[in-house]
Amino acid sequence: MDCPKNSFLFTISCTILLLSYNNGGFVYAATNIGLNYGLLGDNLPPPFEVINLYKSLNITNIRIFDTNTDVLNAFRGNRDIGVIVGVKNEDLEALAVSENAVNTWFMTNIEPYLADVNITFITVGNEVIPGEIGSHVLPVMESLTNVVKSRSLPILISTTVAMTNLGQSYPPSTAEFTTQALNIYPYFAYASDPVNIPLDYAVFNTDAVVVQDGPLGYSNMFDVIFDAFVWAMEKEGVKDLPMVVTETGLSSAGNGNLTTPYIASMYNGNFVKHAESGKGTPKRPDSGINGFLFATFNENQKPAGTEQNFGLYYPTDMKPVYKLF
Repeated sequence: MDCPKNSFLFTISCTILLLSYNNGGFVYAATNIGLNYGLLGDNLPPPFEVINLYKSLNITNIRIFDTNTDVLNAFRGNRDIGVIVGVKNEDLEALAVSENAVNTWFMTNIEPYLADVNITFITVGNEVIPGEIGSHVLPVMESLTNVVKSRSLPILISTTVAMTNLGQSYPPSTAEFTTQALNIYPYFAYASDPVNIPLDYAVFNTDAVVVQDGPLGYSNMFDVIFDAFVWAMEKEGVKDLPMVVTETGLSSAGNGNLTTPYIASMYNGNFVKHAESGKGTPKRPDSGINGFLFATFNENQKPAGTEQNFGLYYPTDMKPVYKLF
């Protein structure tokens, strides 16, 4: 795995671990916790109401998955909120043809908002590496990096990959990358084996060591997965790489007693406490965790089941699914 060390923001999804570089310097989010703002619903509230919700929660970092004009226009004048935007998968092939194509995309989708929207990151594609269009990611990232550098803009360039790239993650020190992709979410591991994986371990609800990896003791699955990725990166020659968790969460319905509002609130609430504690992980105890919860609303145009129920709020009345903030 070849990670450019001085050019790109590199994002790993499905928790998404976000590895950030900008001209040699890592940039942390302004606060520990941000929210993903998904738009796959036909009953979502107007963007200006969503922004008011973020303000009421003191959320200063959000992520959308494309360059939705209605959302970006609603963010005009709200530069206290940092916004991650994305290049859509279906646009990658055309954009990879030339830097001129990327310049045109930038002038159309980013330039109109630079004066009054705080665009912090641009993600290039979503979980397309590996895959048929994965080869288009790097040239688009390079071209966008040239654009933002030429303008001296404080925008990081990224991509996302799923964590199936991590061929082995237990114990963390044995982790290494496969030739496939990379994907985390502790829920999926717990749901696949609830008999042998303690719930308290999956949702940060115990201080007891469950996994011992040499001198490092782990009391929660999130830290195991995070540190497994750190170990794997180090084996690729990339050390001391700062990371931000840009997507994590737990569904509140859709899979029986494994997905309830109580369990979701426990996981997300404990993740917030973990991030805000500044304690980091056993392998990186002094680095701290910055993260984005997934997601703001339940989205009814996603696949039925758990996928529709990751929201912290119901879209129709904007009431919380469970108490968190």
